Amino acid sequence: MSPMPTATYRLQVQPSFTFGQAAEVVPYLAGLGVSHLHLSPVLEAVPGSGHGYDVVDHTRVRAELGGEQGLRDLSRTAREHGLGLILDIVPNHMALPAPEHLNGPLWEVLRDGPGSPRARWFDIDWDALGGKVLLPVLGDPLPDVLGELSVVRDKAAGGKALAYYDHRFPLRPGTEELPLPELLDAQWYRLAYWRTARTHLNYRRFFTISDLIAVRVEDPEVFAATHEVILRLLRDGVADGLRVDHPDGLADPAGYLRRLAEASGGRWTVVEKILQRDEPLPADWACAGTTGYDALDRVDGLFTDPAGVAELDAFHRAYTGADDDRGGRWAPTVRRAAYRVVTHDLAAEVARLRRTAERVRAALPGRRPYRPEALDAAIRELLVRVPVYRPYVVPGGPASAADEAMLEHSAREAREAAPDLGGAVDFVRDLALGRYATGAGGARDGSAAGGGSTAGSSTAGSSTAGGGSTAGGGHVVDGGAAADGADFAVRFAQVASALHAKSVEDTAFYRYTPLLSLCEVGRDPAVPATAPADFHAYCARVQRERPATGTVLSTHDTKRSADLRLRLAVLSELPEVWREWMERRDAREAQLGCVPAPDRQVQYTAYQTGVGLGFCHPDRLGPALLKAVREAGLRTTWTEQDEAYEKAVADFVADGPCGPQVYEIGELAGRLRPYADANTLGAALLHLTMPGVPDVYQCTEFPVHTLVDPDNRGPMTGTAGDTQRFGTGRTLAELLDGRRPRDTDEAKLRLTAVALRLRRDEPQWYGPQGAYDPLAADGPAAEHCVAFVRGGAALTVVTRLSRRLEQAGGWRGTALPLPPGRWRDRLGGGTHEGRVPLAELLADSPVALLTRG
Repeated sequence: MSPMPTATYRLQVQPSFTFGQAAEVVPYLAGLGVSHLHLSPVLEAVPGSGHGYDVVDHTRVRAELGGEQGLRDLSRTAREHGLGLILDIVPNHMALPAPEHLNGPLWEVLRDGPGSPRARWFDIDWDALGGKVLLPVLGDPLPDVLGELSVVRDKAAGGKALAYYDHRFPLRPGTEELPLPELLDAQWYRLAYWRTARTHLNYRRFFTISDLIAVRVEDPEVFAATHEVILRLLRDGVADGLRVDHPDGLADPAGYLRRLAEASGGRWTVVEKILQRDEPLPADWACAGTTGYDALDRVDGLFTDPAGVAELDAFHRAYTGADDDRGGRWAPTVRRAAYRVVTHDLAAEVARLRRTAERVRAALPGRRPYRPEALDAAIRELLVRVPVYRPYVVPGGPASAADEAMLEHSAREAREAAPDLGGAVDFVRDLALGRYATGAGGARDGSAAGGGSTAGSSTAGSSTAGGGSTAGGGHVVDGGAAADGADFAVRFAQVASALHAKSVEDTAFYRYTPLLSLCEVGRDPAVPATAPADFHAYCARVQRERPATGTVLSTHDTKRSADLRLRLAVLSELPEVWREWMERRDAREAQLGCVPAPDRQVQYTAYQTGVGLGFCHPDRLGPALLKAVREAGLRTTWTEQDEAYEKAVADFVADGPCGPQVYEIGELAGRLRPYADANTLGAALLHLTMPGVPDVYQCTEFPVHTLVDPDNRGPMTGTAGDTQRFGTGRTLAELLDGRRPRDTDEAKLRLTAVALRLRRDEPQWYGPQGAYDPLAADGPAAEHCVAFVRGGAALTVVTRLSRRLEQAGGWRGTALPLPPGRWRDRLGGGTHEGRVPLAELLADSPVALLTRG
C-alpha cells in the first residue's frame, strides 16, 4: 500500500472550473494544510457534463478541463506547493451519449454486433432480443417517429449514419442503401420508445439510468483498456492515489480491487462503499477503506437526540397523515419503496434473472420448471429482503458465512411472506449463493460471470424442495448450466445493489421526512443516534483495522451538506419548538394569503428544508423540492410527471417558504444558530482528528448550507463557501496568528486549518501508528462531552447536544481529567493540566484542540 495522505480536498472539476482554475487555488489549499487535491473524474465525458461520471473515452483526459497537459500542469503546480493528486475513477459504466459516436467502443458494438471485438466490453444479454441490443431513445413508439429518422452523412461519425435529432447510430456495413424499414431491421440494435427500458432493456446499466451502460471491467482485456491512462498517470507521478466509484456494481469487487492494486503498485485507494451499521468492509478488498460514509453516520449521530427524534416522528405522522408505508414509519416505507422499485424500475433486470434461472432449472434432470410468474415473484421477494447493498458471492469459491446466513435469513422471511413460493424461493436462494455453478466433473465454470466466477458450499439443512442442496457442497450441473448459475449469482448481487440504492436513498429518503438530516447517504433513520461509547468503539476499530480509510461529512452525493444537516439536527433537541412552529404555518399562510401546499408532506418537507437553508430562494429550494417529489414517486415521478401537481409545488414554494414566510424561517434558523454553530464546529473537529483520512469537500472549511445536486456541485468559485470570503475580512494568516474569530465563518476556517496543519506536521499522531485513546469526562454532564487523545499528544474535546446541555443547567462541575503534562490549547490559547472543569476549558468555544508540551 502506498503512503496515505494526511488529508484530501475534493474539487469538482468541470467546464466552468478547469484544471487551470484549480491550479490558481493550490497556494490557498496548501496553506490550509491538506496533503492532496481530490479531483472528480478527469477522463473524457459527455460534453458539458458537470460531474464527469458519464465517461465516453478512457484513452483521453477530458479536453474541456484542459486535457492531459492541463492535468500535468496542475500536478506540477500542486507538487511545487507540497501537494499530490487523488483521481476519481469510474470502472462500472460508460455513457451512452448523443451522438453515439462519442463512445467509440460502443459505436463499434452497435455497428458490428456480438461479433465485434468490443462486444466483450459491455454487459449485454444478446439472447434476449435475438442478437440485438435495445436502444430506448425514441420520444414515441417507432411507427410514430419513422418520419423523424433519416440516413445522413456525418463527418464526425465517419460517414453515413442513422440520425434521430442529436443521436447518430452506426450502420451495419452493406445496409446503407436499404429502404428505411429494412435498414432498421438489418441493424444490430433495435431503436425503441424510451419507456420500454423499464421492461425490455437487455444491457446492464447504472442503477436505472439507461444512458449509462455497464462495462465488464472483470474482463482482463477491458480492464487494461479502460485503466491504461489512469495507470500511466500514476506511474508518471502525475497522481498518487484513487477513489473508486460504485464498486458494488462490479461483477467481482474483490477481484477488481486485487487487480487494481497490482497494476497501480498498491497506491492509496478508497472505495465508494456504503456500509450498514453492523456491516464490515469485506476483509479481502485490497484498498485502504471506504470513502467515509460510515464516519459521516457516526459523527452525525453524536449530534442527534434519539428521544427528540421519536417525538418528531410522532408529530410528522400526525401532521402529514401519511400512511405507515408511505412515509409514516420508516421500515414499512422502505419495504413498500423496494417493492415499487423492483417491480417497476427494475422489471427488466428481474426478467433477465428469471430467464437465467429458467435455463438452469431446465438443465436439472427430473425437475419440473417453475412458472415464470412464480420465479419473478420469488426473485423479487428475496431481493427486497437483502438488508445490505449486496452479497459478495464469487462463483468459484465458497460463499462467506455472512452471505450464507444473510441470504438464508432473507429466504426464510420471503417464505413466510409468500408460502406458496417456498420451493421457488429456495431455488433462487441457492442460485444467489452460487450453488448451481459447479460444472460436471466438479469443475467450476465462471465464464458467464465475466471475471470471476462460480460459487460454493451450502449450509447444512438447506431445503431441497426447490432443487436445494445437500449439506457440504453445491449442485453439479452441465457446463452451460454452470455458466448460467455463475451468471445468476453475479447479476443477483448487482441488482440487489441497484435496488438498495434506488429504494432507500432515492425513494424512501424522500418519503419519510420527520427529520431530514437522517435521510442521508450512509445513514439509517432506524438508528438515528450515536452514543459516545459507540463512537469511540467505532474509531478504535477503524484505527485497528483500516487506519488509512477515508472519512467525510459532505460530498458531491450527499443530499444535504453537513452544516445544513447539523442545523436540522438541533430540532431533535427542540422537537416541541418545531411542532409549535409548524402548527402555526396553516394559520400564517391563510393570514398572509399564501398559495397553499398541495399536500402536508410537501409542506412539512419544504419548511424544514427552508430552515436548514436559513433563508430560502425559489431558484434553490424549488428544484430541490421538485426533485424530492419526483424521487418520492407518491404523486409524480421522473417518467410519469403530473404537471398540475408539480406546478402546485412550485407555486407553493415560491409563495410560502420563499415568499412572506421566508422571514419567519430566518427567525427560526436564528433561534437554532448557537446550537447549530456548536454542532458545525464539533463535527468538523471530530472529522479532522478522528482515525482515517479526512476528505474536505470544496468550500466546507466555511459553513456551507447546500442541498442535493446540482445545488452542491457548483464550481469552487460559486457563492456557497467561496474561498475569497475570508479575503473581505481577515486573512487565514491573521486567523492563525492568534486573532480571535469574529464569527462562525472565521472560527470554522481557523479550526480547519489548525487541525489540517497539525495532521500534516505530526503524522505520527494521526497516522496508522498513532494511538486512539478515549478520554471520559467526570460529572453530571459527562455524556455531553466527546474527547479522545491521538498519538498520546493531541487531545480533541467536543460538546454534543448543546441545547440539552443548556436546558440541564450547563456543565455543573463536570470536568475532564487530562493525561499527565501541560496541554496547550491550539484554538483558544492558554495551557491546562490536571483535572480541568469543562466550563473553563470550553468557556469561549464549544470545542478545544490541545497538544501536550
